[in-house]
Amino acid sequence: MRTLIFALLSASVAALALPAAANAGELRQIGTISIPGEALDSFDISFVDQKTNRYFLADRSNKAIDVFDVKGSAFVGRATGFVGAVMKDGRVDNGHSGPNGVVTSNGGAEIWAGDGDSTIKVFDAKTMKLIDTISTGGKGRADEVGFDPKDQVFIAGNPSDEPVFLTLISTKPGHKIIGKVVLDRASDGVEQPQYFPGDGMFYVDVPELDKDKTKGALAVIDPKTAKLVKLLPVDNCVPHGLAMGAGAMMFLGCGAGNPRLGLPAQLVVFDGKTGKVAASIAGVGGSDESAANNKIGHYYSALAGNPGGSILAVIDARTNMLMQKISTSGTAHSVAASETNNHVFVPMAKTGGPCGGCIVVFGPE
Repeated sequence: MRTLIFALLSASVAALALPAAANAGELRQIGTISIPGEALDSFDISFVDQKTNRYFLADRSNKAIDVFDVKGSAFVGRATGFVGAVMKDGRVDNGHSGPNGVVTSNGGAEIWAGDGDSTIKVFDAKTMKLIDTISTGGKGRADEVGFDPKDQVFIAGNPSDEPVFLTLISTKPGHKIIGKVVLDRASDGVEQPQYFPGDGMFYVDVPELDKDKTKGALAVIDPKTAKLVKLLPVDNCVPHGLAMGAGAMMFLGCGAGNPRLGLPAQLVVFDGKTGKVAASIAGVGGSDESAANNKIGHYYSALAGNPGGSILAVIDARTNMLMQKISTSGTAHSVAASETNNHVFVPMAKTGGPCGGCIVVFGPE
């Protein structure tokens, strides 16, 4: 692999034309983080490792996972070797582009990410060198991912394959494929997975069942056996983003609200104990990625498909009420949050964005 040398870039504090918070505890923009190399124009999921204080962004424009220091809001390096933004008919072909989902494993020692060629790329987090490439056996991209730290199991979805499937892989030496879970009823892909310590299961967003947009679900997957345990219904939501809240609460970003779906905008709070929807936040939707800061009791959802325009939605996790709607750019669909300094990171593309391709950093008053 080529060795690339990058300068450490500090966060710019130049203000962008975004609304500031009015009340204490609400978010306001506190800066931006510049990204070296090609201008950020195509990207996917982002992730904060709360223990190592590193922020990871799937940067398709640079065919890499970009790594940033949370405390200093600065670029520290990148893991390269992905297919990047694959073009088809003049547009990015999401079904074959990468990187996509990203997490760390084994105490933050490794970076695991899905790629557009249906593989999982594994990197040493310190050197950012590629240490393994694992095929999921599909034809489309390996997309969003999750990690079970107790059993040391990684999960990735292949939403563009038919039928849709999930691959479970051990992160222990050898990286054995534990098994695959085929979701025959999933008729519009599969989205964000998360591990729930309460029952030791993976929960995975299933946007649509049986070609009915009003019927979605959370698929419950056993990481030890790689078996589908059950499908928990989440109707009129089109589940996309998924973040684990306090206790058994789960925050779901809903695709509902996106004009192409024809469903009223909403976000959902799900109770893992009862297996039912606990609350609905109406009026905002069109989500991709969601995040949570359980230290201060906030949920976040990046709503690039919101009917009133792209926003970052901030939810009070204690009351399940909408706190804030912060205007973003058209493709701002990724969000991650740090519990160390309570910063929230929202990548914004060069095209249609306010900063020529950067990460906008928000913090509470």
